[in-house]
Amino acid sequence: MRPVHFAAARRTPIGKLRGSLSSVRPDDLAATVVRALVAGVPALDPARIDDVYWGAANQAGEDNRNVARMAALLAGLPDCVPGATVNRLCASGLEAVTTAARTIAAGEADIVIAGGSESMSRAPFVLPRPDDALPHRMETADTRLGWRLVNPAMRDLHGLLAMGETAEEVAARYGIPRERQDDFALRSHQRAVLARKNGHFDDELLPVERPDGVVVDTDECVREDTSVEKLARLKPVFRDGGTVTAGNASPMNDGAAGLLLVSEGALNDLGLESLGRYVAGGSAGVHPDVMGIGPVPATRKVLTRAGWSVGDLEEAEFNEAFAAQALACVDQLGIDPDLVNPSGGAIALGHPLGCSGARILTTLLHRMRRTGAGRGLATMCVGVGQGSAVLVERA
Repeated sequence: MRPVHFAAARRTPIGKLRGSLSSVRPDDLAATVVRALVAGVPALDPARIDDVYWGAANQAGEDNRNVARMAALLAGLPDCVPGATVNRLCASGLEAVTTAARTIAAGEADIVIAGGSESMSRAPFVLPRPDDALPHRMETADTRLGWRLVNPAMRDLHGLLAMGETAEEVAARYGIPRERQDDFALRSHQRAVLARKNGHFDDELLPVERPDGVVVDTDECVREDTSVEKLARLKPVFRDGGTVTAGNASPMNDGAAGLLLVSEGALNDLGLESLGRYVAGGSAGVHPDVMGIGPVPATRKVLTRAGWSVGDLEEAEFNEAFAAQALACVDQLGIDPDLVNPSGGAIALGHPLGCSGARILTTLLHRMRRTGAGRGLATMCVGVGQGSAVLVERA
């Protein structure tokens, strides 16, 4: 298998629900990143790009069925550059990267753009097509998050817990008390605030111009004013006497992130510096009720593939869907908590579903270049009981 390198990685700021990026379509968010990745490599003839793989968890609205192809065309890539949209729910962006890396490693491509986008603000309601000519009492489904138009057999099999309820399950099964969750959430915001003040996101962030001409250049959900006392006052959302609150869970967001992956031959031919090398990627399944623990078997799987151990990791990005599940995964893997999300995570920065996997990998690669760390992990839980992970190393 051929070596695969990351030649560039960029992301938009992350906007909150109905916030700074809510007027920007998801295909335009994606196109903004694709355009910037190509513009950042003046020696690259866009016609040499073999494919665009792009993650999107929704695909029910302005994603327009195949947002990868739409983004490529909107970004001005030539007609000859194809595009395929990837969906592994929350890990769609990470899955797009893994798909691109495997294609290059197999010798079937040399230059691929991969990433993901999501506009949860613009996610539509959907209405199932009726069986009757004169339907009545039709129900709409909100496509922003969670189950929709579910097969009744799935309800019988698994009960269809909401995402927050699965976090409560993980907290109960793995002994993660409310206080630890709130402390973890506070740490996420504090670290994100410090990283932003120190300019640690500058190389990855890409300003977005909205239709009204306003330029958005900063992550919207990071809170400088939060505290343990404020977090402790929030009530549990999903269960009476529960532990998961709006403060120790990730918000709903809008954003996009993407990476330029190349073979070693293309890297040298274009005179590019490697941000890092793709080592291994993969996913694993768990019971849907405890989807938040999915990063544990996924991480173990890719570590085995790479011949690494947890102790070999020098940097780690865990997508913080919920503090409860992130802490349970850190505990079960036995990883040093100080290595995890030193720039903050999704609780502070946000979780725009299909974007998030590409976002955490982008942040990881830029931080490894800044710190000189040699080996890194990006991992995340996935709805309906999965986990995904990618390992990278400095070239």
